[in-house]
Amino acid sequence: MANAAAAARLVTTLTAPLDRKQDAADAPRLLWWPAPRPDGLPGQRPDGRPAPARNLLLQRGDTELAVAGTDTESAPAIRFPAPWPRRFGTCTVAPSGDLAVFAGVHALRAVDPTGAVRWEIRHGCWDGGCRTLHTTYEEYATDRSHLYADSGSAVFSADGTLVWAHIRGPVAAAGPDPEALDEWLVIDAAEGRVLGRADAETAAAGSDHVPHPDPALMGLSVGEGQDGAPMLWGRWDGKKLSVERFCDDERVLMSVSPSGERFLTVTHYEDTLGMHGVDDGSVLCELDSETTIPRHPEADPDDRDADETLWDYECGFLDEETVIAGTSESDEDYGEQRHWLVGTDAARMRVAARITYPFPISGGVTALGDGTWYTVSEAGDALHVWSR
Repeated sequence: MANAAAAARLVTTLTAPLDRKQDAADAPRLLWWPAPRPDGLPGQRPDGRPAPARNLLLQRGDTELAVAGTDTESAPAIRFPAPWPRRFGTCTVAPSGDLAVFAGVHALRAVDPTGAVRWEIRHGCWDGGCRTLHTTYEEYATDRSHLYADSGSAVFSADGTLVWAHIRGPVAAAGPDPEALDEWLVIDAAEGRVLGRADAETAAAGSDHVPHPDPALMGLSVGEGQDGAPMLWGRWDGKKLSVERFCDDERVLMSVSPSGERFLTVTHYEDTLGMHGVDDGSVLCELDSETTIPRHPEADPDDRDADETLWDYECGFLDEETVIAGTSESDEDYGEQRHWLVGTDAARMRVAARITYPFPISGGVTALGDGTWYTVSEAGDALHVWSR
């Protein structure tokens, strides 16, 4: 079915709130959280369709983080003053849009739109050669080695009550510990109190959280460069954070299904998509790019490298039974970049169709769990939201 086509319909175009000229800001992105069902559980409506996602547009500049709703008639973007330049860490925002958390080299800092600090948790330095528990960004602002520090990540739970954070240990309150590496924290979002913590047993260059519809569950995908890609699954029972490690450090966690029952991965070498059960991480079915994706039609017939098509590190669930995935990184050397609809069930995955767009698109694809997805414009100054 790889030769079948499915037309994409443009739902809306969202303009980036910050100026991208002279590399003054990152490209925008969307954060999304699934809405709860009427019975109080997350996932789907009673008719089986995905519940509407709650979306917020984020764009990070060197001096501020801009946050906007996805309704084209919504209020202007909220702007959070940034405590340090954007190359020194990552950031996230609460589903309500009124609190931002900056995950920096030396601390997690939660601020409101006025720039007031709600709370801060200091931790070990993400520069691998530094064992200082810094108190301020200014201590290392001009140190060249800190410009290339590793980084962690943070995200709010679906209900906004918790912040999950992957940090370099130790937490400052615990004192210096030369053996401490990465820790995973569960934090009270309102007060900044550490509720639970666990040794992540990773040595991250970077990480990404993948929220589950249940606020008590969270996925964490850690990049260790050539050493592997640990994937952790956290469960918070209100008293203790328990952590399981899935997939033998060989797969990158991409997305959780709207029901919360399955998750999607890409192998470290990008050759295979995998569907897994949330309970134990077991592989339910797989899809190999080499046997399912045709070589690019614009590639030179004598170019043997074009025979190897790889999945992007960007893919996700459109709904419970449909995944969207791309091969844009492999395609860009030959011409038009391609995205694919992948049908799933409990036993198999199959390429259902190649997506066609009304105008050329660039880069990977991000699914929003409600039947829509977005791409970033080539200039990085807008998001295009699509549906089938």
